[in-house]
Amino acid sequence: MATISTDNFEKNAPSVRVLRALYGDAAERNIHRFGKLAARHKEAFGTECADFFSSPGRIEIVGNHTDHNAGKVLAAAVTVDTLAAVSPREDGVIEVKSENYPVMRIAAGDTAFREEELGTSVALIKGVAEYFTRAGKATGGFNACMDSLVPKGSGVSSSSSFELAVAEIFNVYYNDGKLSPIFMAKASQYAENVYFGKPSGLMDQSAIALGGVNMIDFRSFDEPEVVGAQWHFDDLEIFVVATGGDHSDLTDDYAAIPAEMKSVAAALGGTVLRDIPESKFYEEEEGLRAMLPPRALLRAEHFYEENRRVERALRAVEDGDEGAFLREVNASGLSSQEKLQNLYSERGDRSIEQGLEFASTLEGVLARRVHGGGFAGTILLFVAKDSSDSVNDSLIAKFGKNNVFRLMIRDAGACRIVFGEE
Repeated sequence: MATISTDNFEKNAPSVRVLRALYGDAAERNIHRFGKLAARHKEAFGTECADFFSSPGRIEIVGNHTDHNAGKVLAAAVTVDTLAAVSPREDGVIEVKSENYPVMRIAAGDTAFREEELGTSVALIKGVAEYFTRAGKATGGFNACMDSLVPKGSGVSSSSSFELAVAEIFNVYYNDGKLSPIFMAKASQYAENVYFGKPSGLMDQSAIALGGVNMIDFRSFDEPEVVGAQWHFDDLEIFVVATGGDHSDLTDDYAAIPAEMKSVAAALGGTVLRDIPESKFYEEEEGLRAMLPPRALLRAEHFYEENRRVERALRAVEDGDEGAFLREVNASGLSSQEKLQNLYSERGDRSIEQGLEFASTLEGVLARRVHGGGFAGTILLFVAKDSSDSVNDSLIAKFGKNNVFRLMIRDAGACRIVFGEE
């Protein structure tokens, strides 16, 4: 393992080819992060770093609120990441330094759950380590300085990006890099659900672990089916926009969606909607109206229709059919509005609805939809590349520079960065 010296960093820096694979058009703007992190690692720990690891953010393209009922999603890794300068250590101690925060120090063998650690990065590290240990996989110590460009609260999954960075470090240093992306996704989900205290499906972690564009079918939560596709739409740019609004006190809104879908499944003899054939649901729907609220049935309709939209969107990506792809994204957004009903909360926050309406007025916005859980927060836009600068300026003027994220698809999932010649 070659040590990355701060004195000859330029010679050891990742190649331009590698950086473009990670960051696309923003490769040159990211190179400075590596040198800064190498220097911070030496300052924090007194030794040179040995490796860099990168873990991307993700977007949900189509498949809004389907994973928790064993449905299908089309998701992708994107070109913002958690970057870590890392070196192994032999004493089993993990120390992690993030900018403007003190060093976190954890014994790799101390994975005991502590309630006071809920919602902390310590909890995420311990949760990943515990999952590895329970599965009979090795863990060990390391030093890491981390820098994240995955914005918190943006719907791009900052916590999942951090979790996968930790999982990939364990994978490379202590398991010969042989663990599957889905294993590491499950370890990260376990950390987030059990140790961090945030319920989530497996979509976020799977998209980040896999990289690229993938259809993920959660019919089996234990072994989800993955179908990858090559992204051909280089004339599109992707924007995620934080439209404002307050996520606090929205737990009931979020929880109601899977609960209402599952209530439909239960009425038809299943646990989740995927247990119930679509044909049976529609045959029985009229009779269910006397038993269940109308919204629950509309949300079930969204589930079945969204699964088919995921399949069509995947085919469009595979075929390079941009028009068909954009139609499915727009149709997903409309269904989220009319049937899933997660554009705004009953508490009155209409920031997403207003953000989508504003986006519809911008020339070059070809597809738009709510992004993620909904009710407050973010929207996803696909924009014609020749209009992207003007759209970017308009979005910044409306929502602020710190709330507009211009992204590209990233092929690599969570990984150790390989150095070398061009």
